[in-house]
Amino acid sequence: MAPSVTIRRATNADAPALGKLGAMLMRVHYAFDQQRFISPGDNPEEGYAWFLRSQMRRDDVVVFVAEDSTGEVVGYVYAGLEPLSWKELRDAAGFVHDIVVSEGSRGGGVATALMNAAVDWLRSQGAPRALLWTAEPNADAQRLFARLGFRRTMIEMTREL
Repeated sequence: MAPSVTIRRATNADAPALGKLGAMLMRVHYAFDQQRFISPGDNPEEGYAWFLRSQMRRDDVVVFVAEDSTGEVVGYVYAGLEPLSWKELRDAAGFVHDIVVSEGSRGGGVATALMNAAVDWLRSQGAPRALLWTAEPNADAQRLFARLGFRRTMIEMTREL
């Protein structure tokens, strides 16, 4: 089923919605593992809005939003180009840093539409592949990514010191 949303580049006017969604993403990850992920703190909405606005100014980054028929931003994806990395033993690649969809808009294809937009942009920028990370407990996201053709290639392991 095609989602009833419009996918478009984010603008500075989207910052409050991006901050709200980014804060939701931070809280979910922090709940997964409070030692691995940074604490959302008292006002992650403002912090994440600032961060995504700073990223949107870069030429090697894209932020797309999904806007529903009422004009509400119900999701976003943040992706960028990464150079060759000897320390990661990988060639240049596109990287999907964030994808988040509001709870009330899940299950209707919004995440798929956002991911397709990000992958299309990465391809248009010459990226030979797209990479992403997903939290170990986030089975729903892992199923989405597998359905979109992503395969497991690395496993992050953490040890507290």
